[in-house]
Amino acid sequence: MALSPKYSVYHSAVLDADADEVWAKVRDIMVLLDIVFGEGVENAHWTHGGSAKKVPSTFEFTLLPNHDLAVEEVVGRSETERSLTYRSVGQVLFIVDYVATYRVRPVTNEPGRSFIEWEREFRVVPDAPAGFLDDLEALLVQEIATVKAHFAA
Repeated sequence: MALSPKYSVYHSAVLDADADEVWAKVRDIMVLLDIVFGEGVENAHWTHGGSAKKVPSTFEFTLLPNHDLAVEEVVGRSETERSLTYRSVGQVLFIVDYVATYRVRPVTNEPGRSFIEWEREFRVVPDAPAGFLDDLEALLVQEIATVKAHFAA
């Protein structure tokens, strides 16, 4: 079976909040899920004894409105770099081999502001519907915009 192409996407934003303040929230991926999706997810919880304090830790959530179950795992976190890496466990929607890292950095010439960057790599299954990649890109753009709005001054 041939592998589908691997896609890499990158999004970033300058936030109107100090890097330590932002990291204090988003270091817990459950908090980031709530910021990004709000009412668009339900039943988000750690599984298999996982927690925000433990790496690796598996978590799952249900994407609405279609009730798609996502199972993901935090596989790395650096407090000094303010970064978190997570991956999908199995297929989520039409995505496989998903790995993402987000980082929060201070904006050194503007105290009280920070920079967040979010890198993601994934493959799309061959039977994904036409237009799925465009829809996914729109969702990812909306996610970073939602994070920016959450930390707006």
